[in-house]
Amino acid sequence: MRVLLVDDEVRLADGIRRGLEAEGMTVDVAHNGTDGLWRAREQDYDVVVLDVMMPGMSGYRVCQAMRAEGIWTPVLFLTAKDGEWDEVEGFDTGGDDWLTKPFSYPVLVARLRSLVRRGARERPAVLAAGDLVLDPAARTVHRGDAEVELTAREFAVLDFLLRRRGEVVTKLEVLDNVWDDTYDGDPNIVEVYIGRLRRKLDRPFGRDGIQTLRGAGYRMAADGG
Repeated sequence: MRVLLVDDEVRLADGIRRGLEAEGMTVDVAHNGTDGLWRAREQDYDVVVLDVMMPGMSGYRVCQAMRAEGIWTPVLFLTAKDGEWDEVEGFDTGGDDWLTKPFSYPVLVARLRSLVRRGARERPAVLAAGDLVLDPAARTVHRGDAEVELTAREFAVLDFLLRRRGEVVTKLEVLDNVWDDTYDGDPNIVEVYIGRLRRKLDRPFGRDGIQTLRGAGYRMAADGG
């Protein structure tokens, strides 16, 4: 397993490096975000461990830049920041896991192995289908140059459709992923929100992005319609 460790705490980074090498891993170390991003671009790694607060570039910006460039190497944030919104930002910028300092070393090793087992699947920080773009971190949606205002629920439905773009999803799948387990209302509520999204994102722009397949479900056109 080849690991890139990016942390500006030199002594801590050296200790982690020696510990991971004792587990049979190969570890490259960078002490600032700029160097870390350069290494992530130039070398193939199985996993990247990122601190958040670093000189040059924060870990958030490093991860965001990696995802924007199509580098899908799994990223674990290892940081002293322990606020829930800090963690949310880590995942929204494309991170895969989060571990707070001080940390359990065996847990770090286990999480790295788990990330490597999952592999480097595509996890874009910004979701797009053609000129329809959703930014989960900024909570914005654009159709071309026009920003479109959505309610929180409309945003969540669109997020799910974009993550499955090109695929047919059933009404039940939308309910399971967007509404919580306690929802016991009319499942046709999905049709209501699909209609709202079409009125905001398709019709004003002459598009057919959100498609209904009778008897099967819905599909976000891969090209945005």
